[in-house]
Amino acid sequence: MREHCHARDEPVAWSEAFCGGAWVISSYADVAAALRDPSFSVRRAARWINSTVATPDPRMEQFKRVFSRSLLFVDGRAHRRMRGILNIGFKPGDLQAQAPAITRIADELIASFLRKATTRGDGRRHVAFDFVDGFARPLPALVIARLIGIGSAHPAGFVDWAADLAAFIGSATPSAVQAWRAQEALAGMTGFFLDEMEARQDSPRDDLLGRIMQAHREQRLSRIEALAQCCTLLFAGYETTRNLLGNGLLALLRHPEQWAKLKSSPELLRHAVREMLRYDSPVQYTGRRLVADIELRGKTLRKGQLAILHIGAANRDPERFSDPHRFDIARDEGNHLAFGHGPHVCLGAALSCLEAEIAFGALLRAMPDLELDAAGPAWQNNPAYRALERLPLACPLPSMQQIPQATRAISATYESLH
Repeated sequence: MREHCHARDEPVAWSEAFCGGAWVISSYADVAAALRDPSFSVRRAARWINSTVATPDPRMEQFKRVFSRSLLFVDGRAHRRMRGILNIGFKPGDLQAQAPAITRIADELIASFLRKATTRGDGRRHVAFDFVDGFARPLPALVIARLIGIGSAHPAGFVDWAADLAAFIGSATPSAVQAWRAQEALAGMTGFFLDEMEARQDSPRDDLLGRIMQAHREQRLSRIEALAQCCTLLFAGYETTRNLLGNGLLALLRHPEQWAKLKSSPELLRHAVREMLRYDSPVQYTGRRLVADIELRGKTLRKGQLAILHIGAANRDPERFSDPHRFDIARDEGNHLAFGHGPHVCLGAALSCLEAEIAFGALLRAMPDLELDAAGPAWQNNPAYRALERLPLACPLPSMQQIPQATRAISATYESLH
């Protein structure tokens, strides 16, 4: 099992492990301050890509153009302008309106597991399945596609594209192979959205994609910016939530007393999701490029150097959280940093938490006796994204349990995302 970084002995330390060298910042106070500080810039995409390719290539130049205009890699006024346009799709009322659809998707994914139940020699029914492949991947993919407005026209290959982008973004030092695969993934996404925008020209729709297109028509977004935000929403709206679902359920099942507490007190679900995010942050760190010299804990961090803000370590900082390595779903000690902080705090944080609360609530009702399979979990080898590759589970079922009718539409829809 790949263990994530806990609070380091040195809260500010130089490491050669990240793109030729970077300052790793790991205390809660310092990470939170850096996330607010404009001296720590997110504008690092072009240099990052350049470091992976020996000679210029037109395809890589287009990759840089789109990638560097993502909300994730833009600062200042441009960031505020783009975020203001996208925020309208993430208002609390709009997100709550998604709750019935999220519930339906979660229930139907669970129903697909129950339909595969077998009867053992003792007459008891039993089901075994991989939670990542059967639930943690499809639920957020289907939800974000629906929110953007492409639920019935989602891009084939999306899940694979997301995996290639995550491998590139999450690598401490990306390889040329990872860069090329990410370039192809982003080209696939932009091609899909160009086709979708073209098909909508004469029939505007009031969904998130429609609002992005309207902002482009009103010249509030350039064409490249519009495409970059569409790809960012599709990728970021999927990756973080799938990791939250997998990591969160694993934490619960590894701490059976906490699973039992949640079953007996489902009103703790919101606190439980918050603790899952703190305890095993889906995004372990984020990078920043210094735009000025600064002094931090007696160290001089120079303009142009890379800083790694270690969110996973900050969320286990004993100066901020009591007994930080203990998983406690009733913990109430203030904000974690799993979704970031400051101007770049995750746009979809509320949506991700809503999906998790609905998903875990549905699992508690339908499969209260869930347990880890003896095979154990398998982790992806990705330093930045704390991501499970597999989470095999088993669940004994009452012999007469009613199995909801799973619609074929959900399975067919998700299958086409690969």
